[in-house]
Amino acid sequence: MKDDIKKVVLAYSGGLDTSVMARWLKETYDCEVIAFTADVGQGAELEGLEEKALKTGCSQIFIEDLRHEFVKDYVWTALKASAVYEGHYLLGTSVARPVIAKKQIEIAKQVGADAVSHGATGKGNDQVRFELGYYALKPDVKVIAPWRSWPFKSRTDLLNYAAEHDIPVTATHSKPYSTDGNMMHISYEGGILEDPWAAPPEDIFLMTRGIEKTPDQPEEVIITFKSGEPTQINGKELPPVDMLQTLNQIGGLHGIGRVDIVENRFVGMKSRGVYETPGMTILHQAHLALETITLDREVMKLRDSLGTKIAELIYNGFWFSPEFKVIQNMVNDIQEPVSGEVKLKLFKGQVTTLGRRSPQSLYSEALATFEEDNVYNQADAEGFIKLNALRLRMQQDQI
Repeated sequence: MKDDIKKVVLAYSGGLDTSVMARWLKETYDCEVIAFTADVGQGAELEGLEEKALKTGCSQIFIEDLRHEFVKDYVWTALKASAVYEGHYLLGTSVARPVIAKKQIEIAKQVGADAVSHGATGKGNDQVRFELGYYALKPDVKVIAPWRSWPFKSRTDLLNYAAEHDIPVTATHSKPYSTDGNMMHISYEGGILEDPWAAPPEDIFLMTRGIEKTPDQPEEVIITFKSGEPTQINGKELPPVDMLQTLNQIGGLHGIGRVDIVENRFVGMKSRGVYETPGMTILHQAHLALETITLDREVMKLRDSLGTKIAELIYNGFWFSPEFKVIQNMVNDIQEPVSGEVKLKLFKGQVTTLGRRSPQSLYSEALATFEEDNVYNQADAEGFIKLNALRLRMQQDQI
């Protein structure tokens, strides 16, 4: 295979793994390495990236601004589906992988590359997410996954290699944990976080304040949705990127969106992950509140089951699968009536729903009231209960 590889497009973050990888690919395959970085909102991490890529052996670098596509087509899809993995994880890393894989394949075709490469380890989920995306979009693609073939066994080995080859990296021996950031969240795993009993150090967090440093007064926000997608904050229209950035800032100020979980990886092991997802935590709460008055009961049950399934598909890397497309279409249909406003209180890490209203509301005060009404005949409930009790009574042979 090595003789067939003359040009590789590497998904390049500029972190420890891919910085070492660029040099290693060039030396091992005697090939041209082209770096590709997807701007999905990692901010300062993009600074100086071109210089670093060239210094580590890449012939050129593509830095593609995918922020709007990422939020509009991927983050909002997860939001509308209420996709939450194992009850807690809002899928910030998982949702970003398909948009990155899609653009990487486009660039590989553009430059005539023989292969694509990524920095995911052989123990993680990202290798699956990237490669399932690659194969779905270019079935004949050649994939190089260095973590599955090179001689390095740990990130400590990479730090030593980087030092020997004068490769600039930000990771250190004292803080060898791994981070991944985008507009949706920041994740932390590995190294000092591998002990599930050890609390994450406060100084690792970048998006959110610790509770003791949050304001002592709550803040109220009103979020407007149209067909399940957020469009306004406090009456101000905002495009998707600005919407998420604004809510990240507000949520971070109030310490909202920290999650520390041990999750079940697709590859079979359990892994501890620490996440900051302030803006999406706010949106998730608001979206659920609006659904309670705009969705039919049985449709909500269906959306619940679809949300669980789509979360699993996203986590496991099947974004471009036929079943994902079918579920996505169903979710979009379900979300048509989910339009209106939700009023929230943000305080000390908590998001509390204060109110919700919608022109498509199915809520009827006339039906729900405990006061006298002319709509609901309470005597009708007796027959309803007896019919539902029929099969229960039959079990006791009392009929």
